[in-house]
Amino acid sequence: MAVDVLLGLQWGDEGKGKIVDVLSAGYDLIARFQGGPNAGHTLEFDGKKFVLNTIPSGIFFENTMNLIGNGVVIDPITLKKEIDKLKAAGHDLLAKKNLMIAKRAHLILPTHQLLDAASEKKMGEGKIGSTLKGIGPTYMDKTGRNGLRIGDITLPDFKERYQKLTDKHVSMLKALYGEVDDFSEREKAFFEAIELINQFELVDSEHVVNKYLRKGKKVLAEGAQGTMLDIDFGSYPFVTSSNTTTAGACTGLGVAPNKIGEVIGIFKAYCTRVGSGPFPTELDNETGEELRQTGHEFGATTGRPRRTGWIDLPALKFAIMLNGVTQLVMTKADILSGFDKIYACTHYNYLGEKIDYMPYDICSADAVPVLKEIDGWHEDLTGITEVSQIPAKLKAYIEYLEAELGVPVKYLSVGPDRVQTLILH
Repeated sequence: MAVDVLLGLQWGDEGKGKIVDVLSAGYDLIARFQGGPNAGHTLEFDGKKFVLNTIPSGIFFENTMNLIGNGVVIDPITLKKEIDKLKAAGHDLLAKKNLMIAKRAHLILPTHQLLDAASEKKMGEGKIGSTLKGIGPTYMDKTGRNGLRIGDITLPDFKERYQKLTDKHVSMLKALYGEVDDFSEREKAFFEAIELINQFELVDSEHVVNKYLRKGKKVLAEGAQGTMLDIDFGSYPFVTSSNTTTAGACTGLGVAPNKIGEVIGIFKAYCTRVGSGPFPTELDNETGEELRQTGHEFGATTGRPRRTGWIDLPALKFAIMLNGVTQLVMTKADILSGFDKIYACTHYNYLGEKIDYMPYDICSADAVPVLKEIDGWHEDLTGITEVSQIPAKLKAYIEYLEAELGVPVKYLSVGPDRVQTLILH
């Protein structure tokens, strides 16, 4: 057996949570492999809506086990809030015993968040657009070999280790920014959350995943954010702090590259981005605002309005190549209903050339989109349940994208509920 990977091909917010939820019943293990609580995976079913920040999106299926992998950075306070909310909604994860947490996953400390906020404040207009959740500083401590991990909470000297790292952060805040905000209340909440986390099954996740595979079980790796936010291949420096690509699933779960099976890439029928950084197809006009309002394009975690634009084919081709995508999922096709014309970026005008690929630097030099006009459709898609009901012009749009991208669109999402998903192939 192999690990299938599901990830975003744009700048995040593609609808990964919903699709993982749709597919979860067919898998024995769902495993988050990178990122932190800046993820906002929204799931809707049975008239209820859930937003998951750290917990994998397979948590609602009785026979599916879930794993927070070693590549994830965990804020105990946020995780406790998620667990408590789910319990209040009738999903007691401790009772169900369907959530495992990797011992090698790193902890976000209250002082990590202070460092994050202080750094963004000092950068002013040049800020990254961080969610201020302490994720970047936590990954910095991880690569700097200073971090604390989930497994450390079981050690008798955990509080001493915590204090040592916190003292270092306080010294940095004083030296670099001249001030340290009070974090005593958050520190208290941190240790209360640690007590709850310690009641879950803490595992060597690399052994767990590979044991599942040896037993012939089906495993789905769930990514967060999107390919264009990858720390190596995204629009650097306006990126996240982890590898959001298929390669990140290998390091974030402890599986070998030859154990990767299907790679399911998710993209919106248009494009969005949150935070700062380049966005070649951005529509900073009435059309962009219409997409934002119709598509409810506001961050599931932060509430920030998302920037909107037309679909970007050079960026999508780049993401498909990097990830080895074998099948595609197109989401939010219903949001484009009502446009007489829609557009796809086929090339960029970049430094005097017309190119069809993502260049090294689109931060200091603009990549001006070359747009192709496409007929839109006016039919309401949200109630369709059969492939035969797909409007001809939407079908033509999908066929155009498949021809350009060289990968089949297997799933089409026409609304937020899990039942509003069509299998095309």
